Amino acid sequence: MIQTWAVTDIGLVRRENQDAYGIRVDQNNDRAVCVVCDGMGGVNGGGVASRIAVDTFLQTVEEALPQQPAAEEIRQVSATAVTAANDAIRSAMAADETYRGMGTTLVAAVTMADGAVVTNVGDSRAYLIRPGQIKRISKDHSWVETLVDRGDITEAEARVHPQRNYITRALGPEPAVQCDGYTVSMEEGEYLLLCTDGLVSTVTDQEMYQEIQEKCDPDGALSRLLEISKRRGAADNVTAVLLRKC
Repeated sequence: MIQTWAVTDIGLVRRENQDAYGIRVDQNNDRAVCVVCDGMGGVNGGGVASRIAVDTFLQTVEEALPQQPAAEEIRQVSATAVTAANDAIRSAMAADETYRGMGTTLVAAVTMADGAVVTNVGDSRAYLIRPGQIKRISKDHSWVETLVDRGDITEAEARVHPQRNYITRALGPEPAVQCDGYTVSMEEGEYLLLCTDGLVSTVTDQEMYQEIQEKCDPDGALSRLLEISKRRGAADNVTAVLLRKC
């Protein structure tokens, strides 16, 4: 059995919520497909791009995934869905010049019997949360992540770096897009958290762990995390999807 929760909020500064998310759960096959996107560009373009990406990713995965897929099959189908989403965004830009320059990040999870496959493009993140541990699964495609990898700045400094919003990969800007895929083992009671950088920039990993794992109240966890973000200014849209394997 799979349980899911979600929250999305405009935050306290932005004039529009350009985030989007989607969840499809098939309890018969013990499968969930979850995706979170953070749009960018244009007056309305970011919201359009993120919605196109969510809808296209979900539809492509549902149409292409076999009933009992292996991890590598999920990785391949997810990569195909990312390409389809990129193509759909670029088609929308070609059809309407007001959408020129729009794009979006994407982080997604597709569950299987013993875990999930996580796919990402950009700086929206996936975390695995289990007793005693929170572990970031995805790797940001961003300039500050490069600085962290080189040892130039710390993770804490990256959260407040003036160039933290500069991403090096996204859906939309280029004809071809490369995604990363990760296979994650999960046991009953463990969580996957997918979220945009609006949450990451205002809430620490330890706070995510405390609200989701330690308080034993997943029904209210995302609302509590959103409140923490708002107490700290919530300068960006905040979106998160939480998944638990039961």
